[in-house]
Order: sequence, then structure tokens, then C-alpha cells
Amino acid sequence: MTLGNSDAARRAILARIRERQGRGASSRPSQAEIEAVETYVARHPRGPLPAVEDDLVARFRSRAEAMESTTDAVDALADVPRAVARYLGANRLPMEGCVWPELGSLDWAGAGLRFEPRAAEERDAVGVTGAFAAIAETGTLMVVSGPGTPAGVSLLPETHVAVVPVGRIVKHMEDAWELARAELGALPRAVNFISGPSRTGDIDQTIVVGVHGPYRVHMILVG
Repeated sequence: MTLGNSDAARRAILARIRERQGRGASSRPSQAEIEAVETYVARHPRGPLPAVEDDLVARFRSRAEAMESTTDAVDALADVPRAVARYLGANRLPMEGCVWPELGSLDWAGAGLRFEPRAAEERDAVGVTGAFAAIAETGTLMVVSGPGTPAGVSLLPETHVAVVPVGRIVKHMEDAWELARAELGALPRAVNFISGPSRTGDIDQTIVVGVHGPYRVHMILVG
């Protein structure tokens, strides 16, 4: 089937569907329908949302740990390198890797770590990132890409350590998107939602960890 015939068949199918719905025989929506959709999308309406308790930090940690992430907490951003060193040392993991450039000014060397502020490379076993937001409902990180926040740092290394300011924890995914619209303006090239280590059950419904991304996700809550 040629591309032209395929396109004609698609238009014919859509026209029949619209005719059965009582919206005319054309395969294209009317201007009024387009405007109605645009108005609806611009409102960013929310559907029913599950209740989330007010202690967002406790809820986030509980849900993240249920998704097989590990968590820690420190008082200030300056404490993060030592917390990362403790985690890596306790798990006998390499004390080197890559870190988001926006976190590159922390005293990694003073904690005995060798982290380079750059995008991830194949040789990196550990990647340290921040988080744009964290979702208490599901224990999920929202990570956005940019010059100081390269996406691969959370995706390529076997161990992902995320630095999460507690003030960025929100109740629902809808709240995280609202933050993005308010603070980012145009959306970045990539927005990733991370709920624990990468896993799949494609083969015999047996869960295998680390197939499409990190084996480990460790979150350090700050504040």
C-alpha cells in the first residue's frame, strides 16, 4: 500500500467515525471543535485526585522506598557530598562518576569523591542529579533536561543518586506540571519521571532490574 492510499484510507475511516457520531461526514474537525479543544487544554483541568496526607516528606519517602529506591536526609545542601560518600562506601560502589553541572560547585573532593560536572559517559558507574520536583503520591522524581541538568546523568550510570530539596515535594503529578508551566515557560527537550530503579517483566513475567536504566536509585532529601 502506498503512502497516498494509506492516508486516503485513514481519512475515510475518520470520516465514517465522525458521521456515526453525528459530527458530519468530513474527516477534519470544524473550527468550532478545534477552538473547544484548545480552550479545554488551556484550562489544564484536573480529574479526581487521591487524598495525600499533609506530611509530604514522610509520604514521599514511604512511596519511594516501596518502589525500591533508598532514601536519606540531610539538613543543608553542603551536607550532600558526605551523604553521597557514606552511601557509596556502605554499598562498596565507585567513589567517582558524573554530576549535574548545576551541582558541580559542591565540595565533592572534600568528601573523598571524584565527580566531574558534565553529561554522562559510558564509563560512569554513578550519576548525581537534582530534581525539578518530587511527587509524594507515588514517590516519583520529575527531572528536566537543560545545559546544567543533562538528562543522561540519571539514565546511563548503574547508580543514580538524586538530591531532592524538600520544598520541591508536591502532592500530585498535576502539581509538578503546574510548577513546570509556571517556572519553565517553554517545556525543555526532555522531562523524565523516575519511580525507582529501571525494571521490566517482559520475559516470563519475571522482574529484572536495571535493564533500561539504573540498578539503584538513592534519594537524599535536603532541608
